[in-house]
Order: sequence, then C-alpha cells, then structure tokens
Amino acid sequence: MFGKLSWDAIPTTEPIVMYTLAVVGLIGVALVGSITWKRKWGYLWREWFTSVDHKKIGCMYIIVALVMLLRGFSDAIMMRTQQAMAASGGPGYLPPEHYDQIFTAHGVIMIFFMAMPFVVGLMNIVVPLQIGARDVAYPFLNALSFWLFVVGAALVNISLGVGEFARTGWVAYPPLSELGYSPGVGVDYYIWSLQISGIGTLLTGVNFFVTILKMRTEGMTLFKMPVFTWNALCTSVLILAAFPILTATLLMLTLDRYLGMHFFTNEAGGNPMMYVNLIWAWGHPEVYILILPAFGVFSEIAATFSSKRLFGYVSLVWATIAITVLSFIVWLHHFFTMGAGGNVNAFFGIMTMIIAVPTGVKIFTWLFTMYRGRVRFETPMLWTLGFIVTFSIGGMTGVLLAVPGADFLLHNSLFLIAHFHNVIIGGAVFGYMAGLTYWFPKAFGFRLNDKLGRIAFWCWLVGFYFAFMPSYVLGFMGMTRRLNHFDNPEWRPWLLLELVGVAIILCGVAAQALQLFVSIRNRHQYRDRTGDPWDGRTLEWATASPPPLYNFAEQPKVNDLDAYWGMKERGVSTLSHTDYRSIHMPRNTASGLVISLFALVCSFALVWHIWWMAAFGLVASVVAFVVRSYDEDTDYFVPAQEVARIETARLKDLAEA
Repeated sequence: MFGKLSWDAIPTTEPIVMYTLAVVGLIGVALVGSITWKRKWGYLWREWFTSVDHKKIGCMYIIVALVMLLRGFSDAIMMRTQQAMAASGGPGYLPPEHYDQIFTAHGVIMIFFMAMPFVVGLMNIVVPLQIGARDVAYPFLNALSFWLFVVGAALVNISLGVGEFARTGWVAYPPLSELGYSPGVGVDYYIWSLQISGIGTLLTGVNFFVTILKMRTEGMTLFKMPVFTWNALCTSVLILAAFPILTATLLMLTLDRYLGMHFFTNEAGGNPMMYVNLIWAWGHPEVYILILPAFGVFSEIAATFSSKRLFGYVSLVWATIAITVLSFIVWLHHFFTMGAGGNVNAFFGIMTMIIAVPTGVKIFTWLFTMYRGRVRFETPMLWTLGFIVTFSIGGMTGVLLAVPGADFLLHNSLFLIAHFHNVIIGGAVFGYMAGLTYWFPKAFGFRLNDKLGRIAFWCWLVGFYFAFMPSYVLGFMGMTRRLNHFDNPEWRPWLLLELVGVAIILCGVAAQALQLFVSIRNRHQYRDRTGDPWDGRTLEWATASPPPLYNFAEQPKVNDLDAYWGMKERGVSTLSHTDYRSIHMPRNTASGLVISLFALVCSFALVWHIWWMAAFGLVASVVAFVVRSYDEDTDYFVPAQEVARIETARLKDLAEA
C-alpha cells in the first residue's frame, strides 16, 4: 500500500540527522506557536500565502532563499570539518555515503534553492517597478511558479528525514544515477525536486519575458530600460532556452529509472555521455542565469552611488546580449576531459575565452562609472567593489580552464571547485547581498542596520579568500574533487586554513541574521519616508516605500535613460495631486498554493512508488488547475477614493520627511 515507504526510511541510526531533525522540529513548533499566539494566520493567508502581488511574491522568494542558504551552508560546514578531520588518513566523523549525500544536497540547494529564488525574488520586486508597470503579465502564474519552487525545496528537506538524498553530485553524475548504482530513493528525490521547481522557473521565464516586452510604460523604449531590467530580460531568454533541456533530460532519467528505458545506461544501447552532454547544455547557461541579474544589480549600484550616469550604457547592453548568446556555446568545454577531438577543443576553448571579453567590458564600465564620480562607500557599494576583485580572479581561472592542456590536469581537482565558487560566491551571491541591502528599504519601508551590514560584508570577503584560495593551491598539488578522507600530510595545513575561512563566513552569515533581527526590531528608527533613500536614478524610487499594491497611481512617462533622475532634474513628480481614477488589479487566489500542494503529494508518492497516492495527487492538481481556468472572478477595481486616500497619505509622508 505504501510502496517502498516503511519505518526503516527514517535514519534513526544517524545521530547527526536525528539531532538536526529535533532542532528543526523545535524551531517549527516555536514558529507555529508564536504565529498562533499572535493570531496572525488569517493575516498571513490573506496578505501573503494567497497573494498575487509581485512584490510580496518576490519577498517570499528571498525569505525561502535565505532559509535554504542556512541549510546549504550547514552542509558546507560539515564537509569542511570532515575534510579537516580526515586529512591524516582517519575516517573523520561522516561515513562516505553520508558525505556524498551532503555534497550533492549542498550543490543542489545552493544553485536551485538559494541562488535561483534569490534571482527571481529580486526580479519580482524590482522589474515591474523599473518599467513603470502595475504588475507582471501573468500574476496567477507568478504565484504558481513560487509555490512549485517551494514544493521542490520541501522535497529536498523531506529527504533529510525520510529516506536519503542522491549521492551523485549536483548534476546527478552518470552512471551513478542509474538504478543499478543508486537503488535507493535518493536520485528520485533529486529528480522530482528539480523537475517541479524547474517547471516553476520556466513559467517565471515566460512571465518576465512577456512582462518586459509588453508592459513597459509610455516612452520606455528598449534602449531606455534600466540595466537590471535588460539583464532580467536576457536571463528570461536563457531560462526559456535552457530549462526545457533540463525538463527533457530529467524526464529521460525518470524513464530510465521507472520503466527501464536505458537512455543513459551502459547497456542496451544507452549512453551516459549523452546525459552529460544534455545536463551541461542546461547547466552552463544556468551559471549565467545566476550571474547576469547580479551584473544588473552592480550596474544600478555603481551609477547610484557614483551619482552619475552609467558609463557606456549601450556597450553594456550589447555585452549582456553577447554573454547571453555565448553562454549557449561555451558549455562544450566540459568535454575537454572526455575525449573530445582537437577541433572541438580549439573552437569551444576559444569561445570560452571570448566570453571573458563582454565580462571585461562590464567591469570596465563600472570602473569608469566610478571614475571621477562622487562615490559613496555605502554597504551595497562595498559588495560591488568586493565583487570586482573576486570575480576577476574567478573569471581568469575560468579562462585558464578553457585551455585543454590545463583543463586535463585541473578539471577533476579542487582547482575547479575554487573556480566556480569564486564566480558564484564572488559574482552571484555578492550581487544578491548587494541587491538585498539596496532594495530592502523599497520593499519594506525601512533600511537595514548599516554597521552589521558592513561587518557581514568584511566577514564574507575575508572568509571567502581563506576558504577558497587554498583550494587553488590544493588543485595544483593534485587533490581531486569529492574526496572524503585521505592520507597526505602536505594537504592538511591548507584544509585547516579553509576551515578557518568557513568559520569567518559563518560570522558573516550570523551578522546578516542579526542585521535582519535588529533592523526589524528597530524599524521605526530606520524608517524611510521619502521612498528614495539612496538618491536613486530609476523608476522604482519614484514610488512610496513599500509601494502601494498598484505601484503607480498614474503610469509615468519616460523621457530619459535614468527616468527618475531626469524627473528630479526637471522637477516632475510621478504623483498626481488630483484626478485619481479606479485601477484594475488581479485578485488574490489560493489556487497556486492548492495546485502545488497536490503536486507535492504526487511527487512524494512517485519517489516512494505509492501509485494510488501519485494518481490522486496528479488528478487533484489537474482538477484544481481546470477549476481555476473556469474562475471568472479573477480581478477587481481599486476604487478611486481608496487610491486618493493612499496617495494623500504618501504626499503627507513626503511633506514630513
């Protein structure tokens, strides 16, 4: 009746897992208890869980991303501790199969469930505001995308306590993902968590592609769009191109495991190399999906905190488009180490080096924007400067790995690990932290504590160099990837240094958690009543903080590249002082949450081969979707009196500020 599921699936013999579950359970009970005590369930349901407001959905994406950052980082601490303890030939404290699960979960969580939602969250909060729109093109699909992503994150976390996670690496390295080598449910958890969240991400790509192309306000041509919006558009194009490949690849792997189709096996005509081929056709563009929005954040910050127009805007846009196109060519460099011919090596190696050129264009654009500008070294600017230095190192080591001779030696070593952490942490994560600090007052109406923000930045920066620069050295010394214990005394000092680095980053993460706590506690002290705390240049700063549900009472007219800066220079306001009209808006709905809950039931049942439950979950989610499609009560009008009340309060706030 319950397929493979039994009481044995709960790892009661693993004390680390059981203690973790106990702590998570206590935190969960405390959270539910405090919400119940303060009678906030009704408010959360009405205003957040059923919301189709892009700003609230963006905030929920980022909240989940920060929670998953803690989960993924705890995996990193365990791995580094294991390596430091097992460097003298001892077994350490993690059994090999447990270690393999941890490093797979770490990669999956940090890419899919920390970086991706952070990107999408920032896009949700900022893009409609930057283009002068009142909402995204498909508000319901936006909510559905979010809840499908939450289902994927939930499955990964369920695997911690019920069953196991994959032991195959974050791209389910074949043939390890074959049923013969992974007979348990770990790879199935991997497949369904990625499949469900990947479909959600694909819907997001469609949504933002249409939003940016069709919903820009009057006068905003493509070459008057803010750079962050341009980067979000290119990111959406990459999502539309790459994620169907992931969906198809995971579908074939599913057919292998469930129906014995042999697409990616070593027998019956299958080919594991085809899996590698397909997964990297998605995987390498995925890296650019994560980095491009961060580049957009740095562009906005460089212009704002230098108090001048971004240098070389058109060059920057074309550089972004060049990276978008080239990202679909460079993925073949993964085959240097797998017997690809000289012509393949030469062409794709050169392409990988060429992609460094538009990246260099971007870095020089930011540097020249700062040159002779009145640079204010606020926390977002610090993140930007830290990024420029760190990412330059990571980019150059990536170019080095595009040289086949070097790649043959270094691809399977810690050198590669150091490289991609360099670009993902120093590029993407630094960008998200900068964006969080920069747009937080816009989303919530108050600033974050600056002192704790600076402490977090310096801990992250210093900790990063301690944690990953030794990995370059270890790569040159021949230490391969995925090792859980070894007997080489020369490696140990470097591994201990890395552990120190992780401890320093932990201080940075703790400072960020404390920053959020202190800022929320003292929010009245940090209140921003102007809506423009940084003297911004783009349209999002023309609204109140937080913006009203309709964003703009009267949609702005754009004449300049830096639309809001031009308005401030001309003394033009986006606030209409008279003639308020009713505004058409989408209605909140629980359909996205309900469909996703049934999808969770279906995917959990498929993991454990509980066929009746899987059928029920699938049918129920389809029925819920059909019911939603027949619902005609999906929108309403905000009355003119309500708009007038909100805008009058805004004018009063501005007068007092």
